[in-house]
Amino acid sequence: MNSFLLFLASVVLISLSGVLMPGPITAVTMARGSREWKAGSLVALGHGVVEFPLIALIYLGVGVLFQKPPVKMAIGILGGGVLIWLAIEMLLNARKAEIKSQEREINPFLGGILLSAGNPYFLVWWATVGASLVVQAIGFGTVGLISFALVHWLCDLAWLQFLSWMSFQGGKFFGKKLQVAVFIICGLGMLFFGIRFLADAILSRF
Repeated sequence: MNSFLLFLASVVLISLSGVLMPGPITAVTMARGSREWKAGSLVALGHGVVEFPLIALIYLGVGVLFQKPPVKMAIGILGGGVLIWLAIEMLLNARKAEIKSQEREINPFLGGILLSAGNPYFLVWWATVGASLVVQAIGFGTVGLISFALVHWLCDLAWLQFLSWMSFQGGKFFGKKLQVAVFIICGLGMLFFGIRFLADAILSRF
């Protein structure tokens, strides 16, 4: 049970670290949120339309392949490497972290679908970091996989809805010091789990 809870905790931290990175989904969420307080939930639903089938495909299509030691090691190395790279980038840019709003006339639900499916970073994340988490979730059985998918998506939902609600209130989204602190904490978390992924992958050979 402790290992399962630790896994879910790592899912929360890694998921939030990913969704906190400013990008097109962040922009459309705040732009539409300024006029519609529930825009974040609609964007998250659109995001889930792409994400849940992708998780299922990873599990059903190559789940057995992921169980092979050489493949698990390769995924761990790739996922760990990507996490470390993103962590370093986040930490280096923490002091100038900004979340800028851009006006985009797009349906928030459709925007969640299109901006997810067309985002190379999103696809790379699932091919490396996401696949690593799926492999770990498989180790806890069906409950582990379902829990992983729901916890990951709920992190997306909570953050995007928070952004749109703050945007709807018409105030400033974050004080500079708080935003820098969030980037540093998430960057350090990503660095920790990146090193852990690499260590687990390398030690699995021995």
